[in-house]
Amino acid sequence: MTSRELVVDTLEFRSPERTPRQLWVLPWADRTWPAELAAIRKKYPDDIVQSPGFLTEPLKTQGDEYAPGLYVDEWGCRFENRQAGIIGEVKEPRIAAWSDLDGLRLPKERLSVDVRKVDDFCAASGAFVHARTIVRPFELLQFLRGPENLYVDLAERPDGLFRLIEKVHRFYLEELELWASTDVDALFFADDWGSQNSLLISPILWREVFKPLYRDYAEIAHRHGKYIFMHSDGHIAAIFPDIVEIGVDAINSQLFCMDVEELGRRFAGKITFWGEVDRQHLLPYGTPNDVRAAVGRAKRAFDRHGGVIAQCEFGIGARPENVAAVFETWNRLS
Repeated sequence: MTSRELVVDTLEFRSPERTPRQLWVLPWADRTWPAELAAIRKKYPDDIVQSPGFLTEPLKTQGDEYAPGLYVDEWGCRFENRQAGIIGEVKEPRIAAWSDLDGLRLPKERLSVDVRKVDDFCAASGAFVHARTIVRPFELLQFLRGPENLYVDLAERPDGLFRLIEKVHRFYLEELELWASTDVDALFFADDWGSQNSLLISPILWREVFKPLYRDYAEIAHRHGKYIFMHSDGHIAAIFPDIVEIGVDAINSQLFCMDVEELGRRFAGKITFWGEVDRQHLLPYGTPNDVRAAVGRAKRAFDRHGGVIAQCEFGIGARPENVAAVFETWNRLS
């Protein structure tokens, strides 16, 4: 089977020949463990890949987002970074006052995708291909307004907040419609919604303000015959039923922040669990045997003739032997 066929069988619960895999790599791992990372990639190649952007117009950014110093993204948000290999933080909001909203420039360059090149890339790849989208309304609102301002906004409901959400959302809809017209297999959106043990806002507020946005994204994907994938860090058990309801096909979340077995009892067979293995504790501080036990736990909880993808992140502090153990164990259990 091709990698694409493996992933599709997994998403459709059709007993794939093995569990498909994907490794996420932060630049820190490239710089710290280059030889070990190359060996893992060679032995366990990804079944899921992301298409290049193939933009005909370059993004108007400044600096390197993974290098110490200042990085300005395509929305004009200014990130200050002190550590190589990871992304910095926005210290000054782009929209400090609502009068700044009219001057917000949309990054139209992200819509200059060469569709033919994307389609050629998909045709040449045997992998399951994601769109090169960075759709993250909640995180972008934090970058534009600053986290403190945004949480106050969500409590006080100023008109400017909803004008900003509408502006961002319309742009994301246009971006997703564009990518849905290509031959990619899936669209993708991401927002980190969880703290270590709860949602960052009340589930009621999440359902009122943000769930309709995500429902629109899923509708675009399915209308065009694509799958829709979602990522969210933290403890998000409170909104798992909503994620399933709006039609998300695969969810990447920090499973080990939550009750793995309870998630499996409630949602296995209804959505594909796109990883992951605990990158806070196990990958940096555990042993390969600890990792093998965690993978076995995930397989028992989530595998229903498919419905699980062997994904993990090689990020800050992770040990290469533990990352390798993730994929070795999934292969053996498959």
